[in-house]
Amino acid sequence: MKKYIFALLSAATFMTSGCDSILERPELTKPLDETYGKTDNEYRLYVNEAYPVYFVGYNNSWGSAYAPLRGYNFSDDNASSGKQTSFENTVPTSRGSYNTSDLANSWISQYAAGNWNFAWVRKWNIMIDKLEKYKSALEEETYNHWMGVARFFRGFEYCRLVETFGDVPYYGKSISDADTDEMYKDRTPRNEVMEHVYNDFDFALNNIRENDGAQYLNRFIAAGFVSRLMLFEGTWQKYHKNDTELAKKYLTMAKEAGDKVLGNSQWQISGDFKSLFGSTDLSGNKEVLMYRHYDAGVNVTHCVASYSNGTESQGGATLALAKSFICNDGKVYKKSTVAGADELDVKNMAKTRDPRFEATFWDEPRIQAGTLLYSWKFIDRVGPTYFGKTYPPQYKSITNTNDYPVMRLAEVMLNWLEAKAELALMGGDPIIQDDIEKTINQIRKRPLDETAIKKGLQQTAPMMLSDITADFDPDRDKGNLVAGDYEVDPLIWEIRRERRMEFVYEHSRLLDLKRWKKLHYMNNKTYPDTMLGLWVNLEEELPNYLEEDNIGITTVAVPDGNGYKYIVYDGTNADEMTGFYVPEAAEARDDFSDRSYLAPVGEAQINEYNAKGYKLTQTVLW
Repeated sequence: MKKYIFALLSAATFMTSGCDSILERPELTKPLDETYGKTDNEYRLYVNEAYPVYFVGYNNSWGSAYAPLRGYNFSDDNASSGKQTSFENTVPTSRGSYNTSDLANSWISQYAAGNWNFAWVRKWNIMIDKLEKYKSALEEETYNHWMGVARFFRGFEYCRLVETFGDVPYYGKSISDADTDEMYKDRTPRNEVMEHVYNDFDFALNNIRENDGAQYLNRFIAAGFVSRLMLFEGTWQKYHKNDTELAKKYLTMAKEAGDKVLGNSQWQISGDFKSLFGSTDLSGNKEVLMYRHYDAGVNVTHCVASYSNGTESQGGATLALAKSFICNDGKVYKKSTVAGADELDVKNMAKTRDPRFEATFWDEPRIQAGTLLYSWKFIDRVGPTYFGKTYPPQYKSITNTNDYPVMRLAEVMLNWLEAKAELALMGGDPIIQDDIEKTINQIRKRPLDETAIKKGLQQTAPMMLSDITADFDPDRDKGNLVAGDYEVDPLIWEIRRERRMEFVYEHSRLLDLKRWKKLHYMNNKTYPDTMLGLWVNLEEELPNYLEEDNIGITTVAVPDGNGYKYIVYDGTNADEMTGFYVPEAAEARDDFSDRSYLAPVGEAQINEYNAKGYKLTQTVLW
């Protein structure tokens, strides 16, 4: 029964939509009535609806907001046919959303984050007010736990808002409709908001129960998310603001949150990579701190596996992403001694790279992917075998039922390691081999499944700290391609590589680029590998791409000095059509600038303030 709790929570609805004011207000439902707030169970009911909003997993039905592959696909890891999706370049008419339970209307893909909506902030403030009101009626432990839960979610919500907009109005308590000065106050400086968030997380990590039942938020799950959210803020402060003291503060919290999880032996890297995302029951997986369970019996299903089944189309992974995968000898492909390491076709890469490559990508070119590099990460081994046949419900449409690991040990490990490595560069304790052993090398020792073993795949050699020198990777970012950029430390570069391999199409990549101040990696002109697929011999592997209808369309790119020479099929040059595949009619995304790091507020929101006699400041650079 325990594994069904999250599915049942996902199916339930406890809050209705709010009015269209700048501070969205959900209607009061039963758990918010005056007589409620005196028992443990009443607070549990009040919190339940937050689970599918903050622990989204694969979303549900056709939903793609905050979902892997379908939602998190705007980054340098993904390309498509035609013009590449561009960053926002005009202030939107409106940036608010009016339904607190509708993730789709609160999702902005170019920022991998939510909309200008404070309904959830208000929800948590109401809960905090209620706890204070009935404090004397509650056991101290009950009060502290639920106050910790409320403050954790309030901090989580503000992290989402700050990651998207920077400065945002801070509300530390619920306010009445009559208090227009508070309702229409201008944006609070980011540093002030994040100080409140820091205090909320500090309280949460010291007061949320260590165990509140399977699939309910506990101290360790909260710590996993705090390690993620504080890593973001710490590195943002370092790379965007050059504020060493604040960077240290938030990175220290990220590391200490990670310590809570890494110091608990109940979690360990145990199962194979494929089963993390394709299993219909993650309850026994020791790597998973929290997962979202799907169950057709209670009408909680999703569509992400369908878009991984080999039939449904995708944009497609990029050559830039593929090149970042380490070879199974633990070296980059330009320095590897593995036979064929420098052959960048998908079949060879699946054999020679870290086994996560094969678990993530179909090991032959697929026309269903715009780059021919198709991701099958979010489906089990069985689903793709139905290609060309009738798919069972769990592999088609919106009836997928594989679980999603909402928070897993590997992420906490990498968050912890990056935080410690960044702190070391600012005078903190140095990284030692033991730190690598209990993080990256544990992940690389992840067991292989039977299919991977039969294919001849091998676990990647462990990382040795002594090997990570300035020349370990000839392609390390030296900060010399873009004016004002910075050189990435060799160890930080390798930690970032490990994140990239581990989290393909999950929550991480675009947010990582933002916090590292490396959004320019998405410039297709400066980084042409972000608009190419892998090496392919079209005459042998996809001869149908060399038919009369493809004249003037099918294109490959071959290395030419420091760049590429593009060869277009003309009907007579089939024997020349071998190279890196260029997605059909591919065109670079529009130019963008540093303002793309943060989102503008909508005209409607600014006008609403003006109509009430107040001012809402537009986002910097917008």
